[in-house]
Amino acid sequence: MKRREPVSHIMTKELKTLNVHDGSLFEAKETMEQNSIRHLPVVEGEKLVGILSLTDIHRISFGANYGQEATVDRSIFDSLSVPQVMHHDPKTVTPETPIKEVAELLSREEFHAVPVVSGDGNLEGIVSTTDLMKYLLEQY
Repeated sequence: MKRREPVSHIMTKELKTLNVHDGSLFEAKETMEQNSIRHLPVVEGEKLVGILSLTDIHRISFGANYGQEATVDRSIFDSLSVPQVMHHDPKTVTPETPIKEVAELLSREEFHAVPVVSGDGNLEGIVSTTDLMKYLLEQY
């Protein structure tokens, strides 16, 4: 196993994002479902300002708790803004952060993905627990 391999080797680089001012929660939900993703970085320009997870979306949609998400009234999504639901200033790592440190961070925290940002705060990618598991499996 490579000991100091940087997270840039396993992170997802081609990202779907949501603009903090232009996006809606319904749009976020649709983007996640259509792309089979569970985390959506929220940006202002190139800068990361938050992250929205599918769990965050499910928390606001009562019907999702009972397997009836398709029947949830869209007004629920329209009544809240992205900044009201997203996690502001999420923990981040840099592309040079060793994979081991990212794994340690995710194992300590209650989230399953971490944005990867450059030194100037621009979003470079995202790494999830799934990315880490795939990496681990490749080692065997």
